Amino acid sequence: MTSTPPPACTDTALIGALRSDLAAAGYTVEGVNQLLGPLAGAALAREQVLPAQRVTASAGTPLATLVRLFGLGDAVDTDDVATALPSLGLQGAQALGLVRDQGPGVVATCDLRPYGEEHHAWWVASDLAEIATREPLHEDHVLGIGGASTTLASWTPRPVVGRALDIGTGCGVQALHLGTHAGHITVTDLSERALDYARFNAALNGVTWEVVGGSMLDPVAGQQFELIVSNPPFVITPRTPDVPLFEYRDGGAAGDAIVADLVRSIGDHLVPGGIAQFLGNWEVVGDADWRDRVRGWVEGTGLDAWIVQRDVQDPAEYAETWARDGGHHSATVEFSTMYAAWLDDFASRDVTAVGFGVVTLQRPLGDRAPFVHLDEVGGPVASPMGPHILAGIRARTWLAEHTEDELLSVEWSVAPDVTEERHSRPGDEDPSVILLRQGGGLRRTVRLDTAGAALLSVCDGTLAAGAAIGAIALLLDVDERELRPSLVELLRVLVADGLLT
Repeated sequence: MTSTPPPACTDTALIGALRSDLAAAGYTVEGVNQLLGPLAGAALAREQVLPAQRVTASAGTPLATLVRLFGLGDAVDTDDVATALPSLGLQGAQALGLVRDQGPGVVATCDLRPYGEEHHAWWVASDLAEIATREPLHEDHVLGIGGASTTLASWTPRPVVGRALDIGTGCGVQALHLGTHAGHITVTDLSERALDYARFNAALNGVTWEVVGGSMLDPVAGQQFELIVSNPPFVITPRTPDVPLFEYRDGGAAGDAIVADLVRSIGDHLVPGGIAQFLGNWEVVGDADWRDRVRGWVEGTGLDAWIVQRDVQDPAEYAETWARDGGHHSATVEFSTMYAAWLDDFASRDVTAVGFGVVTLQRPLGDRAPFVHLDEVGGPVASPMGPHILAGIRARTWLAEHTEDELLSVEWSVAPDVTEERHSRPGDEDPSVILLRQGGGLRRTVRLDTAGAALLSVCDGTLAAGAAIGAIALLLDVDERELRPSLVELLRVLVADGLLT
């Protein structure tokens, strides 16, 4: 079976009718969740459709019909489709290319589902997933809403900007988010199929984007933006015929070169003060530290960098993940062949692990040394993370632009989400462990010594940090010059991550 064309976006009247019908049916994230209930919803998240099919088959509502048609890939009676889409009608759905005949009914040609966040709601069309087609994906498959896209959306800072860019937009998920705070949005993709879906989703949601085709940054040569986001084709893929090259995940380069090149080149497209946010994989070679590899990408760019490694897999885990990704199951010969190709590819470069993380880059406003912060945070974090990322970039920028004396002149306050824990052994008068815990953001835990705990105890916005350090030195009967360096470093860490404001 060949890929069907993406839905058409030229008939504004039909698209308006579709939008009206989806809204009237209650085809929203909340509406679908309420229809499916927790059991079927959780099963569907695990790519098991049967519980959802049972619920929707007996519901008999337009909402259930839309879920069966566009979410589950089921064949649906034409009368039910006509009832669910009264303004658009069956002929209108066929004219847009949303459905095709199958037996006595019709099936969807694309996945079309509600999507949103706290204050905004959209609909997103993409190619049908494996659970709907019941077959492996095509190499030109256009992804819809997935783990990577929602991760990037959650981590993206959202300052109000004039011009924003979405590199490798796919079906346009990130651009929908950008529309909440950017005046002009440019989206790029090498895949014309993806750009067709992006155009349709823009029309369906009543928004306007500048849509341009080409690889990575090539289509915007000479242009600069205040915010750039990208869920790039970062998957490390063997360059062998044994592994299919899916357009949504493979950028045509060996190893982690796609992400490395993006780090090195994106600064030319940022205005001073502009921010870039994207996801990436990086290889760990031998017993080296991942930070050494990623730091090498940043060096010489003149950009500020805050890069957080969120996960790490060994070569076998990575191979298993991506060999399954296209719909190939572990019992098949195709899976085993791909698995072996990945292992051979990693072995050829002595790759011992692959890291996954979030890259935040900023072009400094002035002539100063850029900061480079490389962190490893594997546990749960706040959602969304974007506000914390923006605050963290602003705090790190302030630290880079101010002297130690200026840092110590500020009357810092402990953030509202920060708590302190003290642990001691039975019978001890003093605690043996003092921990500072952050409730939001990256949920940092910082171990304090006696002097650090004393400093935090007086950070209430009324006393300058320098004066506090002097008082603590007197209280502990130590030389202030000896105490100051460690407390200054503690201040920098806590200010950067938002534990002090």
